Amino acid sequence: MELTVFSDEYFMNEALKEAQKAYDAGEVPVGAVVVCSQRIVARTHNLTETLHDVTAHAEMQAFTAAANFLGSKYLNDCTLYVTLEPCVMCAGGAFWSQIGKIVYGAKDEKRGFTQLGKPVLHPATKVENGVLADACSKILSDFFRSKR
Repeated sequence: MELTVFSDEYFMNEALKEAQKAYDAGEVPVGAVVVCSQRIVARTHNLTETLHDVTAHAEMQAFTAAANFLGSKYLNDCTLYVTLEPCVMCAGGAFWSQIGKIVYGAKDEKRGFTQLGKPVLHPATKVENGVLADACSKILSDFFRSKR
């Protein structure tokens, strides 16, 4: 049996589907999926308004769902695909989960973890950015434009 290898763009499109669910629910449209061995083990989006919980970011929901699915608090063999650069809180969650890789679409110039200018992720975590950045940025700008 041959394993199908999906691209980063494929998984980011899956995260964008989650971002659309957030958009439709009136949440800031950020979506995330966690992938382990080319299989999506968690699909989530922002739930801060729905849950009345400022910590219910897509990434935090994804870490919890993936850990529950895998039965392990460590996600070192997994990749997080998220439509927006994680904030410092979510980078802290990534550190503690020891996520193997983070792939994000749009850069967050105001609140993204890279604004700190020092490492906040686990030393073994790899990062890739800019995957489908235009599509990831567009859903966010459309959402905020609709709120004005």
